[in-house]
Amino acid sequence: MTSNKMTYSEMIKAEAQRLGFTSCGISKAEFLEEEAPRLENWLNANHQAGMSYMENHFDKRLDPRLLVDGAQSVISLLFNYYPEPIVAKDSYKVSKYAYGEDYHFVVKDKLTALLDFINLEIGEVSGRAFVDSAPVLERAWAKRSGLGWIGKNANLITKKQGSFYFISELIVDLPLEYDTSIATDHCGSCTACLDACPTNAIKAPYLIDSNSCISYLTIELKGELPSDLNQSFDDWIFGCDICQDVCPWNIKELERAVSTPLRGEKTHLLKSFFLERPIVQVQQELEGMSNKGFIRQFKGTALERSGRKGLLKNIKLHNAK
Repeated sequence: MTSNKMTYSEMIKAEAQRLGFTSCGISKAEFLEEEAPRLENWLNANHQAGMSYMENHFDKRLDPRLLVDGAQSVISLLFNYYPEPIVAKDSYKVSKYAYGEDYHFVVKDKLTALLDFINLEIGEVSGRAFVDSAPVLERAWAKRSGLGWIGKNANLITKKQGSFYFISELIVDLPLEYDTSIATDHCGSCTACLDACPTNAIKAPYLIDSNSCISYLTIELKGELPSDLNQSFDDWIFGCDICQDVCPWNIKELERAVSTPLRGEKTHLLKSFFLERPIVQVQQELEGMSNKGFIRQFKGTALERSGRKGLLKNIKLHNAK
C-alpha cells in the first residue's frame, strides 16, 4: 500500500506540472492545531475588519475533514501569475493578479482536470477543489506540504519562485504519500515589507491588520475610504503589491527570470489568462464608461468584483490628492 501511495503521489505531481502548476505538495488531512490559536487571536483583535465571513465556519477552516467526508489528503498547488511588466507610468495601479481573466475560473478548471485525472488513472475518489472560495487556510496547507514558508508579510514565499502565485487545493478521500519536509523561514532579519507598507498594515512580523491594508480597502471595503489613510494609497485602485514587490525573494527571482527569459519561470505564459487589452490601457477610460461598457470590458476578470462604482470611488481618491 505504501508503494501505491508513493506512485499515486508521483502521478498526481507529474500531472499537476503538465497542467501548468509550478509546485505541488501533499499533506495529511487533519486538524490544524498550531494555526487554531493564531486564527482566534487574529479574529479577536478585529484584524479581519469588515470581512465578517472570516468569522464563519471556524472549525471548517481548521479541519478539512469537515469540508470533505472521509478526507485523507490535502493536495496544495501553486500557479504563477507574474505578468509581463506592462504598468504604464502615471497610470492607476492594479494588483498584478488582476491583469487577466479571473483566477477563480482559470485555476478551478485546472483543478477539475487534475481531479478528473485522479478518477481516471487512479480510481474513483470523493474530493473538492478550492480556489480561495471556501473556508480553507490555504497558506497553512501549502506550508505544511513543504511548498514554502509564510513570510513577514503573511504571504507564502518560496526561494525559487518568490510569492506571485495563486494557491489552491484538492481535498480528497484518497490516502497518499505525504511531504514531510517543511521549508524553513528565510526572512531572517529583513524588514523590507514592514518598512515599505505605506499604511503600516503589517503591525508586526507575520501580522496583518486588514483595517489599514490597501488591498482590503480598495477591494473589500464597501463604505468610504478612511480619510486618515487616503494620502498613503500611492495610486492603487484595486489591490496592492507593495509588500511583495520589495521582497528580496521576488526581486531575486525576477532578476533570474530576466537573465534567462527562455526558462519562463517568472512570467506566466498562459495567454488565455491575460486580457486582450492590458488593464493599463483602459484605466483612464473608466470614468467615461457606462455600466454596460464596464461589464463588457471587465466581465470575467477580478475587477468585476469591485464593479465600476467601487473602482470610481478609488479613482476619486487618486484624483483628489
